[in-house]
Amino acid sequence: MPSLNVSFSDEEMEGVRAAAAAEGKSLKQYLHDLGVREMHRKRFVAGATAWADRLRGEFDEAFPEEIPPSQRGDGAAAA
Repeated sequence: MPSLNVSFSDEEMEGVRAAAAAEGKSLKQYLHDLGVREMHRKRFVAGATAWADRLRGEFDEAFPEEIPPSQRGDGAAAA
């Protein structure tokens, strides 16, 4: 099974150990789960973005008075 060595500063390691302890996990399990969770998050965001893109035209037709976030001028921007 592949593995990897990761270097942390003393301060970073202290924070990572505290985060692992807060979740009741070993350092190894915490770091594994963190990487897997990030991979799943990226897949979810990509899927949600694709879904929103597919429905954008339908939404625009149903709510023509809505202003797209990128055109609001309030600092909101499309992700």
